[in-house]
Amino acid sequence: MHTPQNSRESLRHLVVELSRSPRPADSPALERARAFVTATLEDSGWEVTPYSFAAEDDIGTPLNGINLIAVHRSHQLEKMPRICLGAHLDSVANSPGADDNASAVASLLEIARLLPGCWPDDSPFDVEFIVFDLEERGMLGGAAHAQLMATHNIPLVGMISLEMLGYCDHHPGSQNILPGLEGLYPTTGNFIGVVGNERSREFRQAFCDGLREIENLPVEWLDVPGNGESFPPSRLSDHSPFWDRGYPALMVTDTSFLRNPHYHTPNDTAETLDFEFLEKVTLGCLKAIVQILKTDS
Repeated sequence: MHTPQNSRESLRHLVVELSRSPRPADSPALERARAFVTATLEDSGWEVTPYSFAAEDDIGTPLNGINLIAVHRSHQLEKMPRICLGAHLDSVANSPGADDNASAVASLLEIARLLPGCWPDDSPFDVEFIVFDLEERGMLGGAAHAQLMATHNIPLVGMISLEMLGYCDHHPGSQNILPGLEGLYPTTGNFIGVVGNERSREFRQAFCDGLREIENLPVEWLDVPGNGESFPPSRLSDHSPFWDRGYPALMVTDTSFLRNPHYHTPNDTAETLDFEFLEKVTLGCLKAIVQILKTDS
C-alpha cells in the first residue's frame, strides 16, 4: 500500500482548519466546519448526504442535528454489508477541540482521500463514512445513525468510532489507568487504544491486527462485558448506540481525559498534538479497513 509523503502535513492542515474556534451544537462555527468537511470529502470522490434528525439530550432539551453520510461515487451500497467509519464534528462550547474531535475528523478525511487508491477489487463489503453531530450532548448523532441502519435492516460488518487520536506523551507516568485496570496497561501515554465489547471481539481483533502493521505504533485493547454498562467510560463515543442495537462496534482513542490534560478546555489546540502519532494511527486505521475489506464474507 502506497503511503503518500504528505499525510502528516495534510492532517495538520485539516486539524488547524477544523479547530479555529469552538464548534458547539447549532453554532455558525459548526456549520462552517460541516461545509469544509463536505467539500473535502467531495474532492476525494465521495458523495455526501446531510441527514437531519431531531433528538433530546439527557435533561430533555430538544435539539436538531445533522449527520453527514458519505459513500464513494464508484460504489453503490444498496444492501451490501458495510463497514461504518465515524467521527463526531461538534465540540464543547469552551474548547476549539483540536484533539476532541478535530483530530479524528481529520483522520477520517485522510482515510477517505487514500482509501479509493487501495480499495480491494471484488470485496464483499463496502464502506460508508459518517461525520456525527451532537456527540457532546449524549452521542445523539450516533444514536440517530444506528436507528437509521436498524430501521432499514442494513447489514453491518462493524462500526468504528474515531474518538480523540492525536495526543501522545512519551514520558513515564503520563497515562492514567482507571480503577480495576491497574497493572494491565502501560503508564506511558504513547499507545492507541481500541475498545470493543464481547459481541465485537472478532471485529476488534481484525482491526487491531491492521493497526499493528504500522511500525512503532503501540496498540492496546479492551473488551468490555455486555454493552459496557458496568464500565461507563467505555461508552463515551458514538459507538455505544451501535452496541445498544446489537451491532459490532469499536472506539479507537488516545484515551481522552486519561491522558490529555487539555480535554474540554480552551487549551485543546493543534499545537498540543503529536502529528507523527496521528499519522501512524490514521495509516493504521486505513490498513485495518483495507484488510477487513479483503476478508471473505
